[in-house]
Amino acid sequence: MASQIREITGRIILALYRDGHPDKAMLASLRNAPTITSQRAQTVWPILMANLEQWQLSKNGKPTSAEVAVYTAIRFYAIHQQGQNIEQVYASSRGEQAEGTLFFTALAKLRGNEDLRTAMDRRVQPLLATTTAAGVINDLSHLVSILKANDRAQKIDYASLAEDLYELQESYERSSQVRLRWGQQYFWVKPTQTTKGEENHD
Repeated sequence: MASQIREITGRIILALYRDGHPDKAMLASLRNAPTITSQRAQTVWPILMANLEQWQLSKNGKPTSAEVAVYTAIRFYAIHQQGQNIEQVYASSRGEQAEGTLFFTALAKLRGNEDLRTAMDRRVQPLLATTTAAGVINDLSHLVSILKANDRAQKIDYASLAEDLYELQESYERSSQVRLRWGQQYFWVKPTQTTKGEENHD
């Protein structure tokens, strides 16, 4: 199911990008509609709901986990894509032709900059301790803006982020697993490679 959310999100993002001719009106609506129930989000409903399975849609007017996850991820993509009409800011991080970076791995690269580290940690650590999906989504939106402002070159796997956001809403246990995974991606530091002369020959 979660993998299906990833596939749906990737499909919608590619449809919004339209091979370098982005749907500017729809992307603007996404940026200005914080939630799927916002009035401006209605512009996006046709493409969103056409790609979801019927059983993933709300039956009582309260957005489902699938609707929230996919909508949030494509909104973050819209925020990041703004001002970049030619370069696509999304790419998958999976498969042989993977060009994308996981969201928190991208943040980890920013954290490698000592000038940004303290400010980044101040944003990320409270997020990792947040237990409500709405709180996590609100904190993530600020991090998307930081990422966009500081590193335009990286392509982000927003479809995988949608998958995480779906799992985050499933149960407390799954939410804890997602937050641990994000923490691992953010705090892990790649060891510096030693040169041949520095290798230990014991």
